Amino acid sequence: MYAVYHGPKGLKDIAMEVHKATVLLAEGLRLLGWTINNETVFDTIMISNGDISTDEIQRRCDEKKINIRHYGDGTYGVSLDETVIGSDLIDLLYVFGANEEEAASVLYSVSDADSNVSITGSGHERETPYLTHPVFNSYHSETKLLRYMKELENRDLSLCHSMIPLGSCTMKLNPTSALLPVSLPQFNTIHPYVPSNQTTGYQSLIDELESHLCSITGYDKFSFQPNSGAQGEYAGLCAILAYLRDKGEGQRDICLIPASAHGTNPASAIMAGLKVVEIPMNKEGEVTKDSFKQKIEEAGDKLATIMVTYPSTSGVFEDSIREVCDMVHYYGGQSPALSFSSITTCRKFSTTFKKYCTLFLAVLNCFVDFNNQLCNTFEILFLYVLYYSSSLIVNFPKKIINFIKKCSVIYIPRHLLHLCGVFEDSIREVCDMVHYYGGQVYVDGANLNAQVGLCRPGDYGGDVSHLNLHKTFCIPHGGGGPGMGPIGVKAHLAPYLPGHPVTGPNPLKSFGTVSSAAWGSASIIPVSWAYILMMGSKGLKKASEIAIVNANYMAARLKGHYNILFRGTNGFNAHEFILDTRCFKNTSGIEAIDIAKRMQDYGFHAPTVSWPVSNTLMIEPTESEGKAELDRYCDALISIRQEISEVEEGKYDIKNNVLKNAPHPMYLVTASNWPFPYSREKAAFPAEWLNPYNKVWTGSARANDVHGDRNLVATHNQELKPLR
Repeated sequence: MYAVYHGPKGLKDIAMEVHKATVLLAEGLRLLGWTINNETVFDTIMISNGDISTDEIQRRCDEKKINIRHYGDGTYGVSLDETVIGSDLIDLLYVFGANEEEAASVLYSVSDADSNVSITGSGHERETPYLTHPVFNSYHSETKLLRYMKELENRDLSLCHSMIPLGSCTMKLNPTSALLPVSLPQFNTIHPYVPSNQTTGYQSLIDELESHLCSITGYDKFSFQPNSGAQGEYAGLCAILAYLRDKGEGQRDICLIPASAHGTNPASAIMAGLKVVEIPMNKEGEVTKDSFKQKIEEAGDKLATIMVTYPSTSGVFEDSIREVCDMVHYYGGQSPALSFSSITTCRKFSTTFKKYCTLFLAVLNCFVDFNNQLCNTFEILFLYVLYYSSSLIVNFPKKIINFIKKCSVIYIPRHLLHLCGVFEDSIREVCDMVHYYGGQVYVDGANLNAQVGLCRPGDYGGDVSHLNLHKTFCIPHGGGGPGMGPIGVKAHLAPYLPGHPVTGPNPLKSFGTVSSAAWGSASIIPVSWAYILMMGSKGLKKASEIAIVNANYMAARLKGHYNILFRGTNGFNAHEFILDTRCFKNTSGIEAIDIAKRMQDYGFHAPTVSWPVSNTLMIEPTESEGKAELDRYCDALISIRQEISEVEEGKYDIKNNVLKNAPHPMYLVTASNWPFPYSREKAAFPAEWLNPYNKVWTGSARANDVHGDRNLVATHNQELKPLR
């Protein structure tokens, strides 16, 4: 938008002002006896051979609150931008030895016209045109730019309109109160390389956030350098490899990755120099511990690490995660904790939770005599306990209470622990299996939103994890960023975390640097810091519980209309689930992409399409949505299922129906020619809650997806005018 507002002429004018100020400063420094090391300059000068000491220059910098670059050999660097004014140039001349009166006179005595360091006439001037698109030549007043930005906003569907349940993306609400610090100059105007004594407040905030994240995850140390989840994966794997090399086990180069892991894992592993071995999953979407054990034993002393996403990207809690982790460690590898999507084995119950479990769950020696009906009753009762512990009023059947009071041993059905957000013991078994074989466990933190307050990857066997602060901890994401992917590690990996040569920190045995700034995108860290403090421990835990309950509620509502592709061994999902739409291709020609496009006509953003399984839809509602919005989304999907049935029954042509032609933009619906075999109302207002006042129109009709993927520059069909 900066370029849109200023346009090519405005940007050049700004650049020339910056360049002019730089040349004036260079000529002024020459008059003071300094050497300008550059043959030509644009906005940066290298200065050397002055008569003033480094200590005196630093004292003057501190006096004027100016930071310059010290190269350490008597050479200094100064860069200017469009915020620099005449008084700043006078201050800079003072820093390099002039007194107050001399600095002003020197500046006024020089000229940029005849300078031999100027770009003008140097042969480096640009001659080709730039920013020729009309968008950069149309909006050069505040009102024009305001209207253009509002026009773009009107084309977008956001949480202002409806839920965005993109599976594995955690598109939760980004609270305005947490975003406010981003606009404060105390946070957003600090250069990443300023001396540490100028960022004590920032450091306190970062240290406090690190303490909170350690408490949440069970890790001992964090690095905030990675700028994204994928960069966090890479950094975590590099730390593992540095640790193994330091142990004299540099031969370990195999990384085991389950088929249910996050998609970036193999790419990160290969970039780190590891060899990837995939572990297949079963029909329930789980990777069994037997499969893990086979691959771990085959790798032997070449096993470096295993990357696991938990819950998996299939949307289920895998039973054997703890055992696999321990097996990897036994073989000498490491296990990065990847996506924190669900919860299985939490051994730290709250006092209230223990009390209700003790009171209401049956004894094992009695349980074996129960019939199935009574078992189901106890399962339902346990769910009541979960809700009751969340301050929901529940009336328990007196008959059941009286019976349970006689019990002396507690039994907690495993499949209930899935739904309740408690990790099963088997996740610990997986981690123990990895450790048993000498490996390390990387747990992907992309799905931590289902675990916060319920379980900690550092407790069930993870050695390292990255956290997506732009997902679980409310930094906005999408559209290319910004993002934050800090990595947390257990104590034995802390010395190998990323370092930074300019500002530090520099762990004792750091593997190197992954980002140009020591704390990544530091200006957005206050968002997560504020979110955690405002939510508190109880709020964070409740958010995880609601995220899991919301997903299972939607899955239950849709179950009679769609197949749920993967469920946990006890029939529940984690914080997300997959609708299997593959069967519709044979019965009606309808595919997942058709359902996704049709959702736009209902005013909704589509779920994640064809990932992690082709021709399916992955839904993650998050904790931000209430029951009414969940029902509205389910109603839309159920209505679309009925539209699919109409095609299956032959009421509409397999290639010419409301799904294949979706979405239906306004310019198409209001055109004088309506070529379709169904009404305009059916196309544009398929649900009772839709009306002309709340309808969110899509900006274009169906695009050729394959053509679009292969041709980055697209054009409108001139016969169908865009909505402008």
